Amino acid sequence: MQVLIIEDEKPAVEKLQKALQAADPAIQVVDVVDSVHQAVDWLTANNAPSLIFMDIELSDGLSFKIFEQVNINCPVIFVTAYDEYWQEAFEHNSIDYLLKPIKQVKLEAALRKYDKLKQHFSASYQNLANWQQKTGDNGYKKRFLVKRGSDFISIKTDDIAYFYATHKLVCMVDHKGQKFILDQSLSDIETQLDATVFYRVNRKYLVNMSAIKRIKTYPKSKLLIELEPALQEEIVISQENVTAFKEWMGQ
Repeated sequence: MQVLIIEDEKPAVEKLQKALQAADPAIQVVDVVDSVHQAVDWLTANNAPSLIFMDIELSDGLSFKIFEQVNINCPVIFVTAYDEYWQEAFEHNSIDYLLKPIKQVKLEAALRKYDKLKQHFSASYQNLANWQQKTGDNGYKKRFLVKRGSDFISIKTDDIAYFYATHKLVCMVDHKGQKFILDQSLSDIETQLDATVFYRVNRKYLVNMSAIKRIKTYPKSKLLIELEPALQEEIVISQENVTAFKEWMGQ
């Protein structure tokens, strides 16, 4: 579990870190920020953590202002010395509201609540995937639901540059160069895609025509293709596959 702490009192940060380690040594505090401004900058520049522990009264205002400036996609446990904000807290991703000084038993109960919620939504993942990955009117997949950290991201098929198999894994790369791991085989993915758009150039690569940057001749009547985003290895079209590949490119 990766945790971000938003707190402007150093003693409170140290106590919370010790309490988290006592609750679960596997918890990793990825960073500590102490203001609304710093929190907005951090959340804008980084992937969402698993969980945020957030004080409410910070040096430059109430932490609720953070939600007005950045989209927070992870649960939040508010930690504060004041009890008057609890109702507003539960309008902002809150799964618990802990009063200072934090009691260890309360903290561990909040962490158990987080685990239960995580298990529930993980169990519901397949239903979410089935909903998100509905095929389009032409019968081909419109989107792929992928996981990045603790988040799920829906990627449009049009935004995918290519798929490739490596070390018993299948990876998907979008046009921005972002890489995601899928739990399907390359052959299964191929059957879900429009063959006029995606082509299995060899056993390892399934590419979107729009990702092909250059095609060059290669010894023994083969072809060499360059993709964008670029790869370190060469992608060669076998002599047996050249004719079919040319027909696909010239359709």
